[in-house]
Amino acid sequence: MQILFPEPQLSRLRDLARRQDRPVSEVVRAAVDSWIGMHYYEGGAVAEEAPVYHCGKVLVDPDSLRDIAYSDRDQS
Repeated sequence: MQILFPEPQLSRLRDLARRQDRPVSEVVRAAVDSWIGMHYYEGGAVAEEAPVYHCGKVLVDPDSLRDIAYSDRDQS
């Protein structure tokens, strides 16, 4: 099997391999193993789920949001 990488990606791979004192092929295999571990199980592929973010409570009602966002522009 042959895999071709765009130059910027290949450059980063080579740099990472050099810093870890490992061959590029070993870095690539480790990355593939990691990705497979996150996306595969023995019964088949696992459906990817969208990430969920919890950013706290909404403190402003949507109707007031635009006015609040631009309130600093009125003070000139």
